[in-house]
Amino acid sequence: MGRFVLETPRLTLRELTRGDLDFVTEMLGDAEVMRFYPKVLDREESAAWLERQLERYERDGHGLWFVQNRATGEPIGQVGLVRQDVENVWEHEIGYLIHRPFWRTGYAVEAAAGVRDFALGELRLTRVISLVRPINIPSLRTSLAIGHRPEKLVIFAQLEHLLMVSTRRER
Repeated sequence: MGRFVLETPRLTLRELTRGDLDFVTEMLGDAEVMRFYPKVLDREESAAWLERQLERYERDGHGLWFVQNRATGEPIGQVGLVRQDVENVWEHEIGYLIHRPFWRTGYAVEAAAGVRDFALGELRLTRVISLVRPINIPSLRTSLAIGHRPEKLVIFAQLEHLLMVSTRRER
């Protein structure tokens, strides 16, 4: 099992392990889950995605984390903190990806708010962002629900994104 990171009232977030590949492959292979990404990922691409998270843990001390139900241990998705180069500025992004069976449960907001509090509190970051494609209304709602405010439009990964921001002084 991966290293524990944080808990919220209903969820536990921990580091991913290679043993999580089946779940990661299932989630990243779901066309609805990935509809705002360039494409769905197969098992090999999902393994590369998972390896990137393990590299981020080593290099940055954080990445996307495995989210599971505290009561049952059931896997829910991936939410975490990822360093991103946004227009030549290194930012800390709160990323959230919840598997389709758990949509509309409040899990994305709960986990993302937990990561926000962890980043601005325990890690003492002064600012966190989320990159949201303007057409991704569910993600925009999640970002607004955790207190992010829109700052500007940016091009990230060759696509237009809203740069959504929370700062420590706003908390």
